[in-house]
Amino acid sequence: MKYIPVKIKNMRPEHELIVPEYATQGAAGVDLHAIMDQDLVLFPGQTSKVPTGIGIELPQPDVVALIFARSGLASKNGLTLVNGVGVIDSDYRGEIQVALINLGQEPFTIHTGDRIAQMIIMPVFLAKFLPVQELTESERGEEGFGSTGIHNSRNSKLE
Repeated sequence: MKYIPVKIKNMRPEHELIVPEYATQGAAGVDLHAIMDQDLVLFPGQTSKVPTGIGIELPQPDVVALIFARSGLASKNGLTLVNGVGVIDSDYRGEIQVALINLGQEPFTIHTGDRIAQMIIMPVFLAKFLPVQELTESERGEEGFGSTGIHNSRNSKLE
């Protein structure tokens, strides 16, 4: 397993620092915790930026931290990220906040220390865009939304 050093700062010194950890040996992401002065109730359809109490310093510009919903909170309670995936750029030095929305049918209470999202550290490839008159043809071509169907690949267009 390859590790990269990521500096972490307690952005809310009045609270104890909770250092993110991998829950299992095969975990890709670390859990982020809500760090607040009081409980937060998210009503159905309501959004809120939930502070995590941490700031990070990624070691190089070709690394990004991506924030994802926790699958259990999303599937059981409808709690997910407003923006789908949060992006923490390598040059951001502020507190990580998680923009949550309650898509469930019931109010959901978030307490300080609750695990609210997961963060994955990934490599970044910067693109150099090259204007062209034509793109290389492919089997799929310009077929877009729904073009590959919903059935098993044995029933695909390739047969």
